[in-house]
Amino acid sequence: MSYGSQFATQICQLCADICDACATECEKHSDHHEHCKKCAEACRRTMDVCRNMAN
Repeated sequence: MSYGSQFATQICQLCADICDACATECEKHSDHHEHCKKCAEACRRTMDVCRNMAN
């Protein structure tokens, strides 16, 4: 991003999409496993940061 890559926006969007998918999967198990709940929360935070960077 600091070098103005033409792919920076797509990379950030892909990161957000991957984090969203991970959070969705972890949320399926968060009622039974605390580590899944924490993972889902971390993925959602990272997803938000990546989406903001993509814009």
